[in-house]
Amino acid sequence: MIPSVHHTGSEWVVEAYGCDPVRLAAPSSLRALFDAIVNELSLHPVGDALWHQFPSPGGITGLLMLAESHLTVHTFPEHASACVNLFCCTPRAAWDWEARLATLLGAQTVRVRELAREYAHVPAAVEAYR
Repeated sequence: MIPSVHHTGSEWVVEAYGCDPVRLAAPSSLRALFDAIVNELSLHPVGDALWHQFPSPGGITGLLMLAESHLTVHTFPEHASACVNLFCCTPRAAWDWEARLATLLGAQTVRVRELAREYAHVPAAVEAYR
């Protein structure tokens, strides 16, 4: 019998376009974004978020370390876009990236790629039964 051991995390790589440039340059908007993701996905920060605001017209980069891994955002007000990355080493419910980024950042178009991140080697014999 082949054991069914699940050693996979999920990583979401998200691009949001047509965002409100004012919100992309406002630290309060990005803190609200992080708060929504953390609260709605029941994530566990291990400290405070780190933020760097670039000179205008540049945006903001944010990083939040999580017990589950990390959450980052990079905003580009000059392009009305934002890039978000969330990696969770434990299973999480789906999050409605499109609707939530539309609400929180004014995004008109959102592209979401979810990657299975296998962090433990899966022997070929087990892989054949997946």
